[in-house]
Amino acid sequence: QLQASGGGLVQPGGSLRLSCTASGRFYNIAYANWYRQAPGKEREWLTSRVSSGASTYADSVKGRFAISRDNSANTVYLQMNNLKPEDSAVYYCALDIRRVAGRPFDRYWGPGTLVTVSS
Repeated sequence: QLQASGGGLVQPGGSLRLSCTASGRFYNIAYANWYRQAPGKEREWLTSRVSSGASTYADSVKGRFAISRDNSANTVYLQMNNLKPEDSAVYYCALDIRRVAGRPFDRYWGPGTLVTVSS
């Protein structure tokens, strides 16, 4: 089960940090991902981070957003800086969790948290 938090209303140029915490017993979070979906648009992939630390970003957020993980807390973060009105969307975390070592992982989606960038 995933819990997400950190969304809200922010002015253009502002910052927010989203968090996503996985509960329950499992072996590891293989991949941590963030997506967003704006009204009337398809869900957009934003960033992924593997357990080793390597991260990739969509061009739309590169240089402004940063994904990080606290493996001890089973929590993934999305730091969003220099936010723009077009960043307004519902943001979703998606964690690829391996419940048993050596077994395939399953994807779990967070509930979504609304981010509104407006003056």
